Amino acid sequence: MSNTLQPLSDHWRNRYLLMRHGHSQANQQGVIVSSPERGIENFGLSTYGEQQLAQLVADWQWPAPTRVVHSDFLRTTQTAARVAAKFGLAPSVDARLRERNFGDQEGLEDKHYPSIWALDAENADHQRHGVEAVSMVAQRMQAVIADWEQKVSGETILLVSHGDPLQILLTALAGKPLTTHREQTPLAPASITLYGYGV
Repeated sequence: MSNTLQPLSDHWRNRYLLMRHGHSQANQQGVIVSSPERGIENFGLSTYGEQQLAQLVADWQWPAPTRVVHSDFLRTTQTAARVAAKFGLAPSVDARLRERNFGDQEGLEDKHYPSIWALDAENADHQRHGVEAVSMVAQRMQAVIADWEQKVSGETILLVSHGDPLQILLTALAGKPLTTHREQTPLAPASITLYGYGV
């Protein structure tokens, strides 16, 4: 699955492949895994996710990445490794690409997501239930791109992250209110959105 958005300006120095990790064991079990304590070493790709990645790499239809950068969670690390191997790249970690922390919802069934998203729609700064505020997620995600825009130019950078952070980032890049992040088309596991120059 691919979504392509127009950049905000003609002044992007790089092109970005914004990728959600492949189908994971957390997806398979229907549980929320958002804390580094649980997500870095556990809940990697599911068998289906591994098959997704094999198919995606075999049928690659996007520009070839020149860099692969990923969240340090196991599911994103494994996803990045599969793509990086195809292009002979060494992936690098950026913890700012981590999953949004869902606070005391950690470990609960994923049916609890909508109650948090309803609060997001009212206030992008809320931290109810100990969740990471949407505004904080947007800030750290945008900072990743801002840093690359300062460091390099003419590159195609694959950023492997998670559903909520990527939807929040795309909302911010589009200049839309952060409270509307769930109005974005949900990003499927292993989906890639192309953003930046030449799009």
